[in-house]
Amino acid sequence: MDVLLSLYGGILIALEPINLGLAIVGVIVGLFVGAMPGLGSVNGVAILLPFTFIIQSFTGGATSPMIFLASIYYGAMYGGAISSITLGIPGASTAVATTFDGRPMALAGKAHVALVAAAIASFIGGTFSNVMFTAFAPALASVALSFGDPEVFALMLLAFATFVGLGGDDIPKTIFSICVGLVLATVGFDIISGEPRLIFFDITGFSHGIRFLVLAIGVYGIGEMLWTINTSRYGTTMTKVDVSFASIFEAIKEFRFAWRGTMIGSAMGFFVGILPAAGATPGSLMSYGVAKLTSKDPDKFGKGEINGIAAPEAANNSASTGAMLPMMTLGIPGSPTTAVLLAGMVIWGLQPGPLLFTNQPDFVWPLIGSFYIANVIAVLVNLAFIPVFLWMLRMPFTILSPMIFILSLVGTYAAYLDMFDVSLMVIVGFAAFFLRILDYPVAPAVLAIVLGPIAEPKLRQSLLFSDGDFSIFFTRPIAGPITVVALILIFLPLLKFIKDKLKKPA
Repeated sequence: MDVLLSLYGGILIALEPINLGLAIVGVIVGLFVGAMPGLGSVNGVAILLPFTFIIQSFTGGATSPMIFLASIYYGAMYGGAISSITLGIPGASTAVATTFDGRPMALAGKAHVALVAAAIASFIGGTFSNVMFTAFAPALASVALSFGDPEVFALMLLAFATFVGLGGDDIPKTIFSICVGLVLATVGFDIISGEPRLIFFDITGFSHGIRFLVLAIGVYGIGEMLWTINTSRYGTTMTKVDVSFASIFEAIKEFRFAWRGTMIGSAMGFFVGILPAAGATPGSLMSYGVAKLTSKDPDKFGKGEINGIAAPEAANNSASTGAMLPMMTLGIPGSPTTAVLLAGMVIWGLQPGPLLFTNQPDFVWPLIGSFYIANVIAVLVNLAFIPVFLWMLRMPFTILSPMIFILSLVGTYAAYLDMFDVSLMVIVGFAAFFLRILDYPVAPAVLAIVLGPIAEPKLRQSLLFSDGDFSIFFTRPIAGPITVVALILIFLPLLKFIKDKLKKPA
């Protein structure tokens, strides 16, 4: 009861005119930031952090500036799906999995269904995580704290296990794609020894590693553009879209088929989000993989399956709130964006940690109340702007392709301010195009790039702790069951592949 009263009081403060106005502006700005390739929530919050000092000078406290930044975070989570669906370019790493089914659905003339599904799934995922955050913050923080290096690596292994099913029925090509991604993830300086690794031709640009957005924008921006040009070179491509209130209403009704992906994404996204150093990207990728593995018709995924949009979108919004939990209760950021938010809280004289809820209730509960408010604002703004998003798809591809190319170049440069990364992104795009011609799946390689930098240090640190004994992944009470399930999921498709080969006549 005390929690509900505190939440009620926090929501009333969040609904004050100045805070409500900041939430609306923050969501709209975040929506734009999330939709722009190469920006994403991290860059958006970091760029706008200095503006919060102006807000603080008018409001006189830390609550309003934090509500503004949290609203940008929420809006960016929603916005990432927009460019993924309409242009095939992930607005941020959290929206990569949305591209797998969102773009095919848009090309099939059902972009409005994809955008509505993404918005509603995001709202449900955000609501689920808000309720979990409010009710179980201290208990869930202790669960997150019990995850050491072996547990996080076991979770990453489980994520890799779901990737085996992402490349279709050609298991060897899928495994090859994953291995290529893992190799590319090791480029740069070794995080433990500090020695350079795979710095090709001694080019200094590789010293910082191959950044994820370079691959994501290259593969899904340049690569997809070249593929579309190649497949439509005998005619101009223009996606047919129906922009009307009736079509939007029908798309809302069609969301009833996406309940499975939404539930999987909401639960898994929040759980992965509360783990320190995990964040929304692994949560969305894992949710997509699990949604496909548990589907009655997994072959529909990658061809415009609505659950393939709902799962990652519910997950990344659920994880965004989940990542706030270890930041506020333990002082440990759960994602790169929450690390920036943590810095903002410290600047304003707040000390995130176990005593924050008892010492600063006047700050904590209005902020939690703003999560609920921002979530409602975000879904309403997103649904209202769907006709604007669909307008982009009505342009002929002869006009759209130069825009995609320019957005890819500008987005990559804006993310890292490095021309080497821009050149590498174009090369990656051409490589992805040729891989598609050769019928190699590129999604597993891109996903391996995401989780490789997380999994490798956890594996090595676990083995250092156990003196090289791999049994540490099986004997610990949390890591053991996760590792066993991951290995089963890895070997089941391999056994099926071998069985099918043996059944075929010579």
